[in-house]
Amino acid sequence: MISIMSNKEFVTLLRNVAAVYTIKDEKKHRFQIIAYQKAADSIEHLNTELSDLIYEKIEKIPGVGPGIMSYIQEYVKKGSVKHFNEITKNIPPAIFPLLDVPSFGPKKAYKIVANFNLKNPATVVDDVKRLGKEGKIAALESFGEKSQADILRAINEYKLGKTKSNRMVLPYAFELAQRLIKYLKTSKDVVEAYPLGSLRRKVVTVGDIDIATSTNSPQAVLSHFINYPQKERIIEKGERTASILLNGGRQIDLMVQEPNSFGALLQHFTGSKDHNIALREYALKKSFSLSEYGIKILKEKGTPLKRIKTEEQFYKFLGLEFIPPEIRENNGEIQLAEKHMLPKLVEKNDIKGDLHIHSNYPIEPSHDLGQNSFEEMIDEAGRLGYEYIGFSEHNPSVSKHSMNQIYKILSNRNHTIEQLNKSNKNIRVINLLEVDILASGELALDDKSLSLIDAAIVSIHSVFNMDKSKMTERILKGFSHPKAKILAHPTGRILNERAGVDADWNRIFDFAKKNNKALEINAWPTRLDLPDVLVKQAKDSGNKFVINTDSHEVSQMSNMLYGVSVVRRGWCTKNEILNTLSYSKFYSWLKS
Repeated sequence: MISIMSNKEFVTLLRNVAAVYTIKDEKKHRFQIIAYQKAADSIEHLNTELSDLIYEKIEKIPGVGPGIMSYIQEYVKKGSVKHFNEITKNIPPAIFPLLDVPSFGPKKAYKIVANFNLKNPATVVDDVKRLGKEGKIAALESFGEKSQADILRAINEYKLGKTKSNRMVLPYAFELAQRLIKYLKTSKDVVEAYPLGSLRRKVVTVGDIDIATSTNSPQAVLSHFINYPQKERIIEKGERTASILLNGGRQIDLMVQEPNSFGALLQHFTGSKDHNIALREYALKKSFSLSEYGIKILKEKGTPLKRIKTEEQFYKFLGLEFIPPEIRENNGEIQLAEKHMLPKLVEKNDIKGDLHIHSNYPIEPSHDLGQNSFEEMIDEAGRLGYEYIGFSEHNPSVSKHSMNQIYKILSNRNHTIEQLNKSNKNIRVINLLEVDILASGELALDDKSLSLIDAAIVSIHSVFNMDKSKMTERILKGFSHPKAKILAHPTGRILNERAGVDADWNRIFDFAKKNNKALEINAWPTRLDLPDVLVKQAKDSGNKFVINTDSHEVSQMSNMLYGVSVVRRGWCTKNEILNTLSYSKFYSWLKS
C-alpha cells in the first residue's frame, strides 16, 4: 500500500503527535515535542512534496531527524505508524480539529474535550461554540469569562478562514501585502516598506504576512497601520510592532525600525532559519555578532553597535556579495557569496515572450477556453514589452470530434494566426497548442493535426494516480513526439489541494536535456510548477526552461513575475530560460 499525502497532511500528522506528547507530560517529553514541531516546520516550508523526496530515495531532509523520517516512510508504505497508534491510544480524537483554531493549544483543547466528553471530531468546533454561548466553559477551573469570550472570538475567526495551518499561495499573499504596503506609503513618515520572511523569499505558500517599515516616527506609522480601512480588528499595538486582522481573516504584523539600522532588520527577518544560523556562525568566526539592530564587533570591546542602513551594506560588511532574498535557504549561497561567485539570477525584465496563452478562439477544447481574443492578448503582450506570444489553447475535444473535424478546426485557426502575423509586425505570434498526454502516453491528436502547428506544449490533465514507473513511461512517451517541445506544469500539482504526480524526474530531466526539449515553469497562482527544488535539480543537470503564465484572460498575463520567482529560487540565470531569447533565436530553437 502506498499512501500519497500532501505536505499539509504530513505537517498536521506531526503536529498532532507533538500535541499528544504535550498532553501526556510536557516536561518529560520536551525533546520529542521540539523534534516533532521542528520536523513539521521544515516540511511546511519544503519547496516540493515530501512524498516526491521519499520516492526519490532521499533519506535526509533538513529539520527531520532519522527517527521521524522512518515513521514518515512507514506511513507512506503502510498508511499508519505503529508508534503513533500506540501513543494516541487514549487521546480523544476530537481534540485534533481544535488545534487548528487560533488560541487553542493541546492542553486547552484536551481539557474542554475531556470535561464535556466531546467525541465527534466533525462537530467538535460547533460543540465548543455552543458550550461557550451557554456559559459553560467559563465555569471550568482556570478558564473564566474572559477566556470563554476569547474562545468564542477565535472560533468565529476560524469560521472566517483564519486557521493555524491555512497557508496562502504566494500570489495571493504577495498582492495582499502589496495593497497594505501601498497604504502604508501614503504616510509621510514611512521611508521604506518591505514584506519579510517566506513572502520576501517568494516561497510558494505563506502563513501570516509580516511587513517592515523604515521610519523616524515609529508611533505615527504604527497608528497609521492600525487604521487600515480593511482591518476587522486590532490584535495588538506596542512600541515597535503591531498586528491587525483583516476582513478576510488574515493576520498582518508590522514592525518598525529607524532608517540607520533598517538593513539589519530586513536581513534578520528575511532569511530562512537555516540561512540565518549559518550566517551567524560565519560571522562569529570573524568576531562579529549579528542582530536585527546591527553588527557587534566582538574583538573590539566597547565599540558601539555597527548600524546598517541597507542589506547590501550588511552583507558587504561581512565580506560577502549581496545574496538575493529568494536563495537565502542555506544551500551553499553563503560560501559562494564569500567568493563573489553567486549567479546573476534572471529578472522579470529579461522575459521576451509568453508561450502558454489561452484565447477565446472557438477551438471547442478538451478543457477550459480563454476569455479574450487573439488581438486583445497581443495588445497586452505589447504593453508588457514582449517580442512574441504563443497561443496554446487546449486541443479540440477528442470525445466530441472526429480527427477530420479536429483537422478542420485547426486549419481554420492556422489561417487566422497567419493573418495575424501578416497584419502585426511588432509582436510575433507563434502557433502552439496544449496537447494532452493520455494515460497510454499517446498524444490526444494525430500527426496530421499536429503538422499544422509550430510545436506542442504537452501536459497531463487526468489519471494522476499512476505508479511511478507507469507515470514516468507515460510522460516520456508523450514528450518524445517530434512536435512536443515543452512539458507543461510537469508535476501537475495544485497548491494546498493536490500533490504532484509520482515520476522519476531524473529520467525525465535527462531525456529533456538529450533531446533539446524544455521544462515549463507554470506561473498559474495555484501551480507554480515545476517546484523550485526540482528546478534547481534540473538546472544542475543542464536543462532549459520556459516560464509561462498559462493565462486564460488578459489580466493573468501579469503573473509572469511569480514564475520568475520560482526560477530565481532555483538559482536560474537568463541563460537557462529560453524565453529570454529574441524571437528569431527562440523560434530557431522551437523548430530545431
